[in-house]
Amino acid sequence: MNVYDFDGTIYAGDSTVDFFLYAVKKHPSLLRYVPRQAYGFLMYACRRIDKTQLKEYFYSFLKGIDAQTEAACFWKTHEKKIYGWYKAQKTGQDIIISASPFFLLQPVCEAMGVCRVIASGVDEKTGKATGANCRGEEKVRRLWQEYQVDEIDRFYSDSNSDLPLARLAKHPYRVKNGIPQPWNPADSR
Repeated sequence: MNVYDFDGTIYAGDSTVDFFLYAVKKHPSLLRYVPRQAYGFLMYACRRIDKTQLKEYFYSFLKGIDAQTEAACFWKTHEKKIYGWYKAQKTGQDIIISASPFFLLQPVCEAMGVCRVIASGVDEKTGKATGANCRGEEKVRRLWQEYQVDEIDRFYSDSNSDLPLARLAKHPYRVKNGIPQPWNPADSR
């Protein structure tokens, strides 16, 4: 079985940031959430809140839109940012695992025929986390919890935060500039 990170790995960029910018362009009134988001970033930089709490500040803009509808519209213009190498090798058995919110990734994964998606739980109406941020060791925990996976055939990621998953893979790949390359997790720090 193959497991893939999403942002920066099979998607050229950060889908959450792109979705926010898309939503603001469509609904400029969402800029009213920027001070709250900036406060969250400041609190995170001062180590007063964790990453999950930071994301709640960031996702506060979801209160101003119908997130499911906007996510579906977003992918009509952004699905082209899925790398061709992934589209050529994807299978219905792939697992995509990401720190991005599930409601955002689910429409594009479904459109590509990928049914197994593990992502951060975010209430699309309030922006509140419905679970831990799906990053680092949390990805391993969630993979085990949802699919009882002990071993991964091929794993793809662009980030050292995914070392816990890379170490479980027979064949880990590091994606740099959109190109997968063999990755030796022992050499990463």
